[in-house]
Amino acid sequence: MPAAQTLPTTDALPAISLKLLPAAIVVTSAIPLFGFENRLVGYPWLVIGLVVAYFVDRELMRDLGIIAAGLIVVSTVSVKADISWPNFFLLGFVLSLAVAVPFVIDRFVFTRKVIRFPWRSGQKWQPWEKSYLFAVPFLGWLILPFYFITSGAYQNWPAVSEASEVLRLFIGVNAVGIWDELFFICTIYVLLLRHFPVLTANILQAIVFVSFLWELGYQAWGPLMTIPFALLQGWIFHRTKSLTYVIIVHLLFDLVVFLAIVHAHNPGVFPFFLVPSPGS
Repeated sequence: MPAAQTLPTTDALPAISLKLLPAAIVVTSAIPLFGFENRLVGYPWLVIGLVVAYFVDRELMRDLGIIAAGLIVVSTVSVKADISWPNFFLLGFVLSLAVAVPFVIDRFVFTRKVIRFPWRSGQKWQPWEKSYLFAVPFLGWLILPFYFITSGAYQNWPAVSEASEVLRLFIGVNAVGIWDELFFICTIYVLLLRHFPVLTANILQAIVFVSFLWELGYQAWGPLMTIPFALLQGWIFHRTKSLTYVIIVHLLFDLVVFLAIVHAHNPGVFPFFLVPSPGS
């Protein structure tokens, strides 16, 4: 089935409705769960959102329940950058489960096919899509080293020097980038699109996306960068209907993330960045 049919038409849905209250409660639970790593606040807040949804709209409650299940799975571990072998495999398992659980609930419990992973859109890439693939790494080269080094956020990632460490960091950064699109876009965003217009659904998914990225290490003034990125990824997915394209965009950006982190920790390794490494 062409990917264009996997996204519901939401133009006629009101931007503001009573449904927005429980949805906002559920997605903002990501702020204490990920931003502050506080489950004592995050879990009750999540439950309150589901209870409110029960009285507002049962179908919305089902979709928010699927989102909640994914959030709970992710919250069981810390997603702070730790590439030690045990955490490398543990985090990979938990994040995979966070995508699998909503998919299984949607497909086999509710017997629907809302959550899909449209690798092919059936459409040719437009000129703006091709141009954007060149703009992304350029913008990353321009912005990311400045962000990581001037904010000190690079210290949220481990200093790597041995080949095994460098490889694990590279795999980890890119694997999480792919997972971001599977979970935040193809799961949370698509479920929200059943109830809200594009802009509203996109803002709601971005709240969860950015909260997760904060815990991952994009702190200090990182949200000034991650908020536009999360919104752009949602918008691009809606325009292109292609998971492949948004993943390529994300991986191009994450390639520069990887290079910038290694550059910040290892003066002189990558001399092509404009901002010098600390201590160089």
